[in-house]
Parts: sequence; structure tokens; C-alpha cells
Amino acid sequence: MSEKTIEYFYSTHSAYAYLGAPRLMEICQAQGYTLVHRPFELSPVVEQAGGLSFAGRTQAHVDYFFGREIERWAEYRGLEVIDHRPIYHDNPLRLSSGALLAAEDHGLDLDALSFAFLQAHWRDDIDLNDPEALATACRSVGVDPAPLLTAAMTPAIQARFDANTQRAKDLNLFGSPSYVVDGEIFYGQDHLELMAHALSHPFRPSTFKNPPVSEG
Repeated sequence: MSEKTIEYFYSTHSAYAYLGAPRLMEICQAQGYTLVHRPFELSPVVEQAGGLSFAGRTQAHVDYFFGREIERWAEYRGLEVIDHRPIYHDNPLRLSSGALLAAEDHGLDLDALSFAFLQAHWRDDIDLNDPEALATACRSVGVDPAPLLTAAMTPAIQARFDANTQRAKDLNLFGSPSYVVDGEIFYGQDHLELMAHALSHPFRPSTFKNPPVSEG
């Protein structure tokens, strides 16, 4: 990647991508960085990294990380969220992801449009696989949805979506959102302040080369 860019890996239904997006945009604007959007398929990346599928998590884990933590971060970030898991949360994300990639081809404001999709899902409970719902979200930021929805499911666009997913796997990312700056990975919107620091004061190279050896 060229200088002054951040690779932004996220799922279009990610609660934490939504919660971190405004702060991420502020950081980019303040420090003159451009986001390179990499919408990707979340589950294969999480599972390759050793994480559990949503269905495989305990209820306590779900209640904390996908309940109370979302509530607290929403309040802290000043964002609205629905008081339950979105109804259509498990629907396919290829259409919404493809629309964002098509928007990139059209030179549109991808920062604003991606946030519109995330917010519409987590605040308004829209189905990200519904063309009409996506069209409404596009219009909310002054974007004509027709060319984006027409292109979203074409083989060329979907191949780029798959390539993003493969790149996320190759980088051994843990989930969404993940931010990559000069090869350094910052996972989770709760690490945005660390990332912001690294943009102007890069951290020393890691000296941790090997996993700890058990003494048992």
C-alpha cells in the first residue's frame, strides 16, 4: 500500500465497525490518511483464526460482547443502536459489500456510504440483502443506488469481495473491524487510539518472535 493509507477490513453488518467508524474518519481527517475499504466475508476469517461461529459461542459470551459491550460503546461513542440483535443479521452480505465496491469504482464517498449501511443495519434494523433497503441508505447520503445495485453482484465485483476475504485470511485477521497500517494490524475499534498514535509515532518493532513455552 502507498503511504498515508489504512486498509480497513470490515463486515457490512459489524456492530463494532459501526461503532468505530466516526472515530476512524476523524483520525483519518486529522492525520491526512485515506481509507482503503476492504469489505469481506466475516465467518470464514474468524473461524480460520480459531474463533467460534456466533452459534458456537456461549450465551454468557454473547450477552457480554454482543450485548452489554455494544450498549456501552454506543453510549461512549454517541451512537444509536437497537436494543436487540438485528432481525436480518444473518442474511447474506454479498449485495451490500458489492455495492460498496461498485461505489469505489464510481469514485463515490465510500466512507459516508459504508457508514450509512452500517448505521441503517444497527440503528434502523434494515436487511442488508434487500435492494430497496440499500437504495434508501444510498439516497440518505446523496448517492444514486441504481448503478451500484446493478453492478454489485457481477462476477468482477464479487471476485474482488472474495479477494478481500482471502487477503484477510492471509493476514490472519481475527475479525471486524481490523485496521492495517504499514503491515501493523490493529483489531477492534477499541484499539483506534493505539492506531492513531501509530500514525504519527510508529511503535518499535516487536521483539516477541515465539510463543511462550509451557513449563508444565
